[in-house]
Amino acid sequence: MILVFVETDLEGSAVGVSLEAVTFARDLSAAGNGVPVDAVVVGTVSDALRQELATYGVRTVHRVGGAAVESFSGAGWASAILTVFEATGSIVVMAAGTDRGNEVAAHIAARAAVPMAANVLSFSGLAPFVVTRQVVGGAVMEEMKLHQRPAVFTVAGHAVEAKPAAEHGAGDLVEHEPEVAAADLLARVVSTDEPEADLSGALSSAKVVVGAGRGVGGADRFDDVLELTELLGGTLGVSRVVTSAGWRPHHEQVGQTGSRISPDLYVPCGISGAIQHWAGCSSAKTILAINADEEAPMVTRATYAVIGDLHEIVPAITAEIRRRGYAG
Repeated sequence: MILVFVETDLEGSAVGVSLEAVTFARDLSAAGNGVPVDAVVVGTVSDALRQELATYGVRTVHRVGGAAVESFSGAGWASAILTVFEATGSIVVMAAGTDRGNEVAAHIAARAAVPMAANVLSFSGLAPFVVTRQVVGGAVMEEMKLHQRPAVFTVAGHAVEAKPAAEHGAGDLVEHEPEVAAADLLARVVSTDEPEADLSGALSSAKVVVGAGRGVGGADRFDDVLELTELLGGTLGVSRVVTSAGWRPHHEQVGQTGSRISPDLYVPCGISGAIQHWAGCSSAKTILAINADEEAPMVTRATYAVIGDLHEIVPAITAEIRRRGYAG
């Protein structure tokens, strides 16, 4: 059996990258002996979530509950999930390559003394497991062999497209309330502050992203890119330089230490395109770069590029969008 740790959002729905991990697990299953794919969820499992996972081919949803796991703790959640992993005899435990997914998976692998491959993009062998994964922030692809079973994987964001299964799973629910040692809860989330509503949205699932970098010129000069973001019905993403300068909050950052995006359209404005940023946006289907430097890495890698002052080009684009009535 393949066990997938599925993360949920504040509404209790599966996050998109977890559904990608389930899709990846299904592909792995199909390439092998067709072993079942199960999911493990920490916290509440609604009927809607169970049915959603069933449409993705999940046979059984294992709910891990109890006071010890009400708030996130990497070691605590790993300890709880490990009991499900061991009880089900899984050959693989998988998670999305998010901050939480990588942390929980690393704890599980270390405690179970099994190999782990993080940020996996694809697989080409099952005996042994042969995977290709991202390293150095996505700048390098590495082939890795894992001779031991069971094994632990995390799946890089957008390695596969999340797709419902041709044949739905049963989506049966099994409850677990494992004991978690107090030592595993020393580091845990004690409170959460939600960001103010703005155009940052869910970067990882956005279809259109407008980027802003050092070339914007300051914290008070975002009006142009914000207007374009709104007109395109998109999401704002920024470079590390912008967040380091305090111009915009960190949750808007795209890159190695921010969000990885895969939009249909990415419009980076005044972003040079250093490798750390490229690691987060290289999966974009179309890139329209706006930059004053025609030799900037982002310009040379873009599908299309416009060279010039973004504060002249972006208003011209928004004016044309309004003229044509495309504002959405």
